[in-house]
Amino acid sequence: MSTSYHNSNLKVFALNSNLALAEEIAKEIGIDLGKSAVKTFSDGEVQINIEESIRGCDVYVIQSTSEPVNNHIMELLIMIDALKRASAKTINLVIPYFGYARQDRKARAREPITAKLVADLIQKAGATRVISIDLHAPQAQGFFNIPVDPVTAVPIISDYLAEKNLEDIVVVSPDHGSVSRARQLADLLKAPIAIIDRRGPRENASSINIVGDIKGKTTIIIDDIIDTGRRITSASKALIENGAKEVYACTTHPVLSGLALSNVQNAPIKELIVTNSIELSEEKRIDKITQLTVAPVVAEAIVRLYEQQSVSSLYI
Repeated sequence: MSTSYHNSNLKVFALNSNLALAEEIAKEIGIDLGKSAVKTFSDGEVQINIEESIRGCDVYVIQSTSEPVNNHIMELLIMIDALKRASAKTINLVIPYFGYARQDRKARAREPITAKLVADLIQKAGATRVISIDLHAPQAQGFFNIPVDPVTAVPIISDYLAEKNLEDIVVVSPDHGSVSRARQLADLLKAPIAIIDRRGPRENASSINIVGDIKGKTTIIIDDIIDTGRRITSASKALIENGAKEVYACTTHPVLSGLALSNVQNAPIKELIVTNSIELSEEKRIDKITQLTVAPVVAEAIVRLYEQQSVSSLYI
């Protein structure tokens, strides 16, 4: 990609969730971030001012809906409204981490489907398109009536792991729902897969069985989100107890809430590989965690979309 992208009609703006990633993306494209001010009134209401003309421009807004999730969603909705009223040609949202995506169906009676609710809010506000990375449930694309580009970070993780020259690799899915993601990484690493077969609640399974040969192997657990860390902790312990030589873990979205850091530190995991789809605070940057950047793939997606080129190769 060129070091300077000469087109004044492409604008990239950042909100407050992940300014460092937005700056990386803009640098990859070769443009400066758009000028805007995101503040709050004394009572906490979000105040946004766009400080340059965006009339007739294709605008891309970088905002992960990470902690504090509700604040970041409101920032995003208000920014969409501001851009629409300022006569932007298109309003394209880059949501590296799409919050509320885990509630994508009614698992129990009288539950909401918040992934659909957030999609409706985004559309109603006036967004034109959404780019996200490794959606928790790929079918959540169908909650939108606007184009959704589900970019993946798995090749970035694969490239990093390949450079480590690990031997006797087995990629491990932490449950049956993550098999397709494990297969994607395994195909890139040319490795077999194993599956953690759990019985009981998602976070606190009453029994764990391993489907596949992991004895004496270097195992790599892959998941889209690591929140409390309990699942990878129990999975890593089960792998070691069943004869795995060592355990690595990787995820796109390091939510890392609650006791997550303690769980990761105490787990028999040699290294936890994450991306910067969510900005890590200083206290979360522990030695066991390696953070990779998704800026190049997002920047490429933005330029391809702006130039009306295919982005499907970035999906898999």
